[in-house]
Amino acid sequence: MTKESSGTPRLLFKKSARILKSSDFRNIYQNGIRFSGSLFAAAFLAVERPPGKGPRLGFTVPRAFGRAVTRNRARRRIREALRLRLPEIGHQWDIVINPRRPAIAAPAEDLWREVDRLVSRCRMP
Repeated sequence: MTKESSGTPRLLFKKSARILKSSDFRNIYQNGIRFSGSLFAAAFLAVERPPGKGPRLGFTVPRAFGRAVTRNRARRRIREALRLRLPEIGHQWDIVINPRRPAIAAPAEDLWREVDRLVSRCRMP
């Protein structure tokens, strides 16, 4: 978290907060807890991590979802909602999100509600 010139904290989605390795994705899918909603499905796994590091997020959007523009839009909408709630998620969680087609055109309130449900399952201890 850095500060803007106005002095208010700015939440960033750093590279260290992303899941990038396919082995990590596989591990979360195989050993994690599943969460299912109307706008996205998620798998999350508690991982031993020092308290200074935050939770990590990853996204999987298959090509069957649509063209790259569509896939990226769904990913961006969910990532932004989660980025703002990142401080509320326990540092030990690795979360993989798999958006569903309705996430593209869903109202922001529905998306926030779904993210709230996920965050409530991954609260800080």
